[in-house]
Amino acid sequence: MNWPLAFSTLGCSGMPLADVTALARSTGWLGLELRAADDEPVHVGLSPEERAAARELLESGGVTVLAVASYVRVARGEIGDEECVAGAVAHAELARDLGAPFVRVFPGAEEPGREADARAVRRLNAIADELPDGVSVLLETHDSHPQGVDIARVLSQVSEKVGAIWDVMHPWRTGEPIAVTRDLLAPYLKHVQVKDVLSPTERTPLPLGAGTVPLGEFYTALWELGYQGWVSLEWESKWHPEAVRLAEALKVKPAFTG
Repeated sequence: MNWPLAFSTLGCSGMPLADVTALARSTGWLGLELRAADDEPVHVGLSPEERAAARELLESGGVTVLAVASYVRVARGEIGDEECVAGAVAHAELARDLGAPFVRVFPGAEEPGREADARAVRRLNAIADELPDGVSVLLETHDSHPQGVDIARVLSQVSEKVGAIWDVMHPWRTGEPIAVTRDLLAPYLKHVQVKDVLSPTERTPLPLGAGTVPLGEFYTALWELGYQGWVSLEWESKWHPEAVRLAEALKVKPAFTG
């Protein structure tokens, strides 16, 4: 199966949207995850007019906006429920205005455990109640909840408006087998992120296939699930400036594309 290809603007942080769309068209990676932050062209402070203009530019550029990638941390104890929920809903409204079906959130607990899970469950259910039509919130395998078992433990208690992002690196780097992650995330999976690195501890981005992440096994797992979404490259050069430029990384297509 050939899934359509996307990339996150984390790999080209600060690049104007017109240049992002040109990069997408020139490489064939036609889906976008838009990183939402103050140093990006897309953030919750955009006016209605700015949002409309951004949407027009993206749509006329022939790309598909898949998600707004927020930095809301639903299990974090340092912020209150109201602040967390309001932040997620604001990003969901931005996703709606840009035509994206998803908004990404992180777990982000200081310490994993029952209290962190309870915060995440409570807040995700509250967020689900306030989501604009056509937008879902997706919890990523990341930070305090890196494995499928962690995400499934939370999502089994929340609204169906909440799904999962499988970032292939984090379950793998913490020792969860691909097949286990596959089975645990199966009821919730809406989006996947692909990347490659040298090892679980040396995580500078490498072109797909140049590292040790079991990508072939990952693609097989997606096929077994009947996954129908996009495969998105999250090129973390913002955090690893020594990595090659995103434009170079996009020259290497996933093996399933032939």
